[in-house]
Amino acid sequence: MTLTLSSVFVPVEDPDAALAFYRDALGLDVRMDVSNGGFRWVTVGCPGQDVDIVLFQPHGGRSQAEGDALLSLVLQGSLQAAIFRSEDLDATFERARASGAEVLEEPADRPWGVRDCAVRDPSGNLVRIAQA
Repeated sequence: MTLTLSSVFVPVEDPDAALAFYRDALGLDVRMDVSNGGFRWVTVGCPGQDVDIVLFQPHGGRSQAEGDALLSLVLQGSLQAAIFRSEDLDATFERARASGAEVLEEPADRPWGVRDCAVRDPSGNLVRIAQA
């Protein structure tokens, strides 16, 4: 039996701001953009990979209380969205910084052997980027 990862979900407050970060700054492909009932789900992914990253609004398909609770966690930076790898960490970091992403850690060599950096997406999700 072969098991593969298909999709991951990242809660975002503003889909347009999320697109400016994930598509324009990080270079992900937009695979789907769907609106329904006043909410929007945008699927992006890394070129050449089959894993979909679904950027979704916390209130879509949830009760007001559940959406509020999730949005609160996102906005205070309590959630980690993803860890990406880049062949050119420094260039990717500079694109993320230029997009207005909040910089948490500039590129650096870590004691555990990884060179990476950390930023927050426009909603507050933690995004780490490692040198491939």
